[in-house]
Amino acid sequence: MISRRLFLGAIGGGLTSSSLGWAQTNQRRRMAIITTEWRYHSHAWHMGERFLVGYPSQGKWHQPPFDVVAAYVDQKPENDLSVSRSREFGFPIYPTIAETLRCGGNKLAVDAVLVIGEHGDYHVNDLGQTQYPRYEFFKQIVDVFKQDGRVVPMFNDKHLSWKWEWAKEMADTAREMKIPYLAGSSLPVTWRMPAIEMPFGAEVEELMCVAMGGVDSYDFHALEAIQCMAERRRGGETGVASVEALRGESVWKAMDTDNWQNGGWDPELFHACLCRSQTLAQPETFSHRYPTAGQMRKWVKDPIVYRVQYLDGTKATMMLMNGLVGDFTFAARLKDKSKPLSTLFYLPSTPNVTYSAALMSKVEETFLTGVAPYPVERTLLTSGILAACVESLANGQNRIETPHLAVEYQVSKQSQFARS
Repeated sequence: MISRRLFLGAIGGGLTSSSLGWAQTNQRRRMAIITTEWRYHSHAWHMGERFLVGYPSQGKWHQPPFDVVAAYVDQKPENDLSVSRSREFGFPIYPTIAETLRCGGNKLAVDAVLVIGEHGDYHVNDLGQTQYPRYEFFKQIVDVFKQDGRVVPMFNDKHLSWKWEWAKEMADTAREMKIPYLAGSSLPVTWRMPAIEMPFGAEVEELMCVAMGGVDSYDFHALEAIQCMAERRRGGETGVASVEALRGESVWKAMDTDNWQNGGWDPELFHACLCRSQTLAQPETFSHRYPTAGQMRKWVKDPIVYRVQYLDGTKATMMLMNGLVGDFTFAARLKDKSKPLSTLFYLPSTPNVTYSAALMSKVEETFLTGVAPYPVERTLLTSGILAACVESLANGQNRIETPHLAVEYQVSKQSQFARS
């Protein structure tokens, strides 16, 4: 049964009375999955299967009131799972997105669309961006909405597109057509250790996320972890003025400066992030030590840093430090606070990976109420930051001015991350 909070949110979002009538019942709805590939450890496995078999929530196994009735799978590798899932759960796989949304008929025949454009064998451009077809998927879905005169809620996994102009078009189109549209990463909604939030309306001076992973993939997760905190600052989000990427020796030189003005960052934030990590690297023969600068240089073969300057003067640093950490930690400097605010964005391990369940609970909320719990502009801005940082990284690590990233939005005071 829908909660009072979701019911009020649905009213605020202007849902039709027929939709609200359904939201207050136990009636099941029809969902389509559009994905690049479906295999073990893929995002379709992480997310789509939550709507097939359910997920743990507050000490119970929750089964969403949705039936997966159709799927489109762009690529099928040797370890494909989509065919076996189709047989087990009784949904057909169609050759086109339009046929999927119409379930082989002439009209839109689903009530929600889960779009997962992650993983698969796709072209990598000169900037190192994998050109996943998220934009192409979106356009085909929207064409069906326009032709059939009806829209349904959608979710887009991770960044909207590798190309800024396409990402902005996607967000603008969703707004214009009044499509309930949720997007992004699991990092903003996963558990935190400790379970702290950026105080709403805080005066934030500098933020940092120390993370692991690769370019144009895990860096998005880290940037969105920063953004879900930054957007709560006083005045809300106003956009980004410039970005700068650093790699290799440039990172160590910047670290030695000990401050943002000289090309580095607040060393206390870096220290706080490392002290929140549960995977901090250690010498083989002696654990329980804080790594020395020399050890960090030895262990981290390819350090990568993104420095982000917001239009209101707030500063942020994203660090990929493979070999030093294997998780995502966050710290922030607040005005008039002597100690940094810091936490670990906790990602439970395989095979249950319940952080994807935390994200799918937000997707389910969007699909049930027709109101996204946080604005797509968060993911739009993060997509733009990432695209600009990747460009800087590939083109001499130069600072790039980003007047196009003057993305303004406000979020509600209510926290969205998992607590129970």
